[in-house]
Amino acid sequence: MTLFRLSLLAVLMGGITYASSAAPLPSDVPGAEQEAERLNNLPPVAPAPAGHIDQSGRKEKGRASFYSHTFTNRKMADGHRMNPNSNVAASKNLPLGSVAKVTNLENGKTATVKIEDRGPYVGGRVVDLAPKVADQLELKEKGVVPVEVKPITVPQPDGGVKLGAGAAGASPEEVSEAVEITKQLTAPKIAETTEK
Repeated sequence: MTLFRLSLLAVLMGGITYASSAAPLPSDVPGAEQEAERLNNLPPVAPAPAGHIDQSGRKEKGRASFYSHTFTNRKMADGHRMNPNSNVAASKNLPLGSVAKVTNLENGKTATVKIEDRGPYVGGRVVDLAPKVADQLELKEKGVVPVEVKPITVPQPDGGVKLGAGAAGASPEEVSEAVEITKQLTAPKIAETTEK
């Protein structure tokens, strides 16, 4: 009987250790969803100058453009190659690895993008989109349209992932997928910084 109790205790302690070592998902952190709602209710931030990385998770309004065909296969800021048939985007202000929902304010169409590049470096523009995303938002004909960019997930300097304003209107599945994408996109960078 004593051996049984020791075995049971060992299993329980192992489970407790495992549970405490597994980091909760951002959506599981107490208050994370309320914080996303709070961020969503704040007014949009104005387009900031290049180099100002905003990890707050607030939405931003400005203008969007799209990559020309000459950028196909060029290396982006995160080291990946620009694929015109992907859902990548460039932002001056969101951290690389962020996942955001972009809404064309002229027609209400939305698309989810991964921030993997820097730019656009034109005043008032907040995001450059892959041609596939530009098609989804129907902005190719005009070239530049007003948009709202709501981050769903924002990587943090400590390696964590914060929910942004876009998480407030996203389904639990969208949030989970965004968290996984952010973790995948930022994992090599986290490993590089811990090695130095």
